[in-house]
Amino acid sequence: MEVKLKRALLEDREIIANLLEKYSYEFSQYDDRDVNKLGLYGYQYLDYYWTETNRHPYIIEADENIAGFVMINDFPEANDRETDFSVSEFFVMHKYRRRGVGEKAFLMVMNLHKGKWQLKRHPKNLASVSFWDKVVDEYTNGNYELIKSYPNTEYGDGTLGDVFFFDNSHR
Repeated sequence: MEVKLKRALLEDREIIANLLEKYSYEFSQYDDRDVNKLGLYGYQYLDYYWTETNRHPYIIEADENIAGFVMINDFPEANDRETDFSVSEFFVMHKYRRRGVGEKAFLMVMNLHKGKWQLKRHPKNLASVSFWDKVVDEYTNGNYELIKSYPNTEYGDGTLGDVFFFDNSHR
């Protein structure tokens, strides 16, 4: 399967917004989020991805079909740690999971952005826990730190996030 990571341009905003709704619906089982009066989850930071230089939106394609998205920024998940990049959102549609699409997209992002990384995951999202454990460990050759239930990283349901820390500056 051919996987591509395409920088999302402003004209791709609606694609990202639509995928964010699917992602938010799926994630609401973990963070207890509700929809708004229009029946949408919305994403308050979406427009900033085309107006601020420290935000990077990408569309994941698999065999030239839209398969998901990745959103990168430089806002730390753990405020007491220095970071250059953070994975703010990462979503691969069900059809493309367990087929290497997410891992390939992650590696492509890592090749584009070098520095100190923070990556937060919800511990109740067991598929995500398994995915991130595998790809971060393989990518870093075990050279990372994972702190479970990191203080001040609460999700909407009150659960503390698990946060990975690693540096790919020299890769």
